[in-house]
Amino acid sequence: MTVISQQSEETSLSIKVNYPVFIGSAAVILILGLLIVFYPQTSQQWLNSAQGWVADAFGWYYMLLMVVCMVFVFWLALSRFGQLKLGKEDEKPTFSYLSWVAMLFSAGIGIALVYYGAYEPLDHFLQPPEGQGGTVEAARQAMAITFLHWGLHGWALYALIATALCWFAYRRGQPLALRSALYALFGERIHGWRGHLVDSFGILVTVISMVTNLGIGALLVNSGLHYLFNIPQNNAVLLVLVVVMMIVATLAAVTGIEKGIAMLSNVNVGLLCLMLLFIFVSGPTVNMLNGLLQNTGDYLTALVGKSFNVYLYGKARQWQGAWTVFYWAWWVAWAPFVGLFIARISRGRTIRELIFGVLLIPLGFTLAWLSLFGNTAISLVLQNGEAILGKIAISDPPMAVFKLLEFLPWSNFTAGFTVVISFMLFLTPVDSGTLMIANLSSVGGEVSDDAPAWLRIFWAIVTTVVCVALLYAGSFSAMQTAVVLCGLPFSVVIILYVVSLYRDLQQTMRLQVSTQTR
Repeated sequence: MTVISQQSEETSLSIKVNYPVFIGSAAVILILGLLIVFYPQTSQQWLNSAQGWVADAFGWYYMLLMVVCMVFVFWLALSRFGQLKLGKEDEKPTFSYLSWVAMLFSAGIGIALVYYGAYEPLDHFLQPPEGQGGTVEAARQAMAITFLHWGLHGWALYALIATALCWFAYRRGQPLALRSALYALFGERIHGWRGHLVDSFGILVTVISMVTNLGIGALLVNSGLHYLFNIPQNNAVLLVLVVVMMIVATLAAVTGIEKGIAMLSNVNVGLLCLMLLFIFVSGPTVNMLNGLLQNTGDYLTALVGKSFNVYLYGKARQWQGAWTVFYWAWWVAWAPFVGLFIARISRGRTIRELIFGVLLIPLGFTLAWLSLFGNTAISLVLQNGEAILGKIAISDPPMAVFKLLEFLPWSNFTAGFTVVISFMLFLTPVDSGTLMIANLSSVGGEVSDDAPAWLRIFWAIVTTVVCVALLYAGSFSAMQTAVVLCGLPFSVVIILYVVSLYRDLQQTMRLQVSTQTR
């Protein structure tokens, strides 16, 4: 115990704050938060205008970016590079396969899955981008669009960033930081202002994403408590929920990946599987099986067409900006911290194993969840005439999942269980995000070492204060808009990641061939 304690103390002493990154990112977040809080209406108008401009001017760019990343990731996994180890050749994975899968699962699947599970399919069904809503054709299109937004494109982006960060950290000896994946392009210059800029911007988009996640979680839990106990839906209740949720998430982040986060991930997987099994058994089981098969076929059939569909004519252009472009920007904004976290837990695995692990395992569950909840909700409205469910989904999205449960057995119990799941699902992305932000704003130590506890607590407090301030100012939706805007500049970094990773992998293979020839 003494030896371990000494090693831990030495590690904490060797890790220092990276002041350019720490001060720069904290200052920008503070200024942005204050501007939105003190000038809520002006900020909202400006951000909405900026989001509209981004959607109109760069919608095609976002669509193309996601396709390029997806194609590159599949090619990388299936190519000769897929066999390369993300670590030393004889190195074994840091985490067991079960824990690794559970953490992959929980890092990428957050509270938004519960929030959007019934709401998004119903919205696309009743208000489709093209054609008449409320029809059989609209129902099929709704599920295909939902699968598109949650499908291969986004998970491929996570896999790309995780692979790039893993490679340069565990094979090139660089810090596990966002800047490191640019090493093949800029060399040691990544440790100067270029690297500080990339890491600082990564912290900015992660904090904004976490604030959005925190707000969605609080709204969903508040809706559940209102449904069960008639607890009012107001800012006072949201404040209590935000503070409690962040305290628990911070405690998990302070205990580290090996203890707190891994344990929460395993619990999350169990709870989600129980909920999905209940829906499958208690709902229209045969209909859901047919729906899952049909949805998958519709999604795969339409994958190419929908990936390039920019809705050139008609009102659907505005719909695409509010949905598809928003989703692609949201995936980009979430990608730095999720990719960094996946890289942190994937040492010792091959490139092919990481990519297919990220693409197939969480993705399979995500599509199953959306299919079961989405098809059940649409069937209730389309075939059973339960129009009230659709109206609630449009007017009060957080309440949609709880209203859906009314039509299944033991609705009060399952609603309470959903509140618990929502609380638990919120924790893992936020505590892992807090840990990754703290790591980005520090330097020193080994690649697998984490930042000191006080730094994690600091960023948890910053996230909580910003979220509470925005909720009280009535400007929370402004931060959701900011996610879209911040995704645009970081997308340039992602393109540089592709070039940098490809260049370094090519050089590695040439050296291996040269060595074998000798």
